[in-house]
Amino acid sequence: MQRRLCGRRVHPIGLGCMNLSWAYGDPPSREGCLRLLNEALDLGYDHLDTANIYGKGANEELLANAVMHRRDEFLLASKTGIVVDGPRRGVDCSPAAIAESLDASLRRLGTDHIDLFYMHRFDPKVPVADSVGAMIRAMEAGKIGAYGVSEWSSDHIRQAHAVHPMAAVQTEYSLWTRNVELGVLQATRELGIALVAFSPVARGALGGRLKDPSSLAENDLRRSHPRFSAENWPRNLALLDRFDALASSAGVKPAQLALAWLLAQSAHVHAIPGTTDLGHLHENFAAPTCEVPQAIIHQAGELINQQTVSGHRYPEVMRGTIDTEDFV
Repeated sequence: MQRRLCGRRVHPIGLGCMNLSWAYGDPPSREGCLRLLNEALDLGYDHLDTANIYGKGANEELLANAVMHRRDEFLLASKTGIVVDGPRRGVDCSPAAIAESLDASLRRLGTDHIDLFYMHRFDPKVPVADSVGAMIRAMEAGKIGAYGVSEWSSDHIRQAHAVHPMAAVQTEYSLWTRNVELGVLQATRELGIALVAFSPVARGALGGRLKDPSSLAENDLRRSHPRFSAENWPRNLALLDRFDALASSAGVKPAQLALAWLLAQSAHVHAIPGTTDLGHLHENFAAPTCEVPQAIIHQAGELINQQTVSGHRYPEVMRGTIDTEDFV
């Protein structure tokens, strides 16, 4: 059941830690976060994913406080490149910025090394070889074990990999977001790079519980995403209701069917669903062991895909930062 990532074997379901600090409404209490992270490790999660911008560093500090005393039990991934500093906003993958950001992440995390360090977005202002060079120097210094990229196009992935082999590409991939199928899925498979899917349960839409986005907190980023808008949501909800029924017919939870479909796409695919709910934590981890008939997997893909979903995956203001191939 384990899959290869950064030269080791890990469970194909990792834990995306972002929403423990930021993005989907108010985060849980500190005590709740500490409990969830430790229960994840107790359960067998061995791949934790964070980033320097999640809660402006708060998410990395949370991991330091919660689980760094169990550092040898998990693969630690973090990211650099997105700048959110008052009026300073954008992408900076210059060698100096990468080096400075890495040292800051190590301090917040309370560790001397990060196993997998991603460039969070593609920076067109910096030559790919220069950015990768900074990652090589970080590996030589023992500060990171391997590097990866997030939301990069297949062409730029190939360019970076030619400078120095990368370990992973992280991008959004789920039943209703198929952009990687335009090039990244094939490129990573050919090059032997792990594909780590974030938002594999479609930002909660495939979790079987979200029925009315207007009930989301005012500071929930999904309120700005087109697929959750008043215009598009009714059509998407009709698909989701049918999806929930399909999962029920297979005797699994909707999120488990979504994850089973994703892992079935290729043996090099990993998923990092996030959750603040202990029940969902257990359900997600069990997804690879659920016996879902291939016919159901196929039906899920036919029901929810790029052609049937209404709305773009990102609002216009965010689309300009995404390098991954897009559908016209």
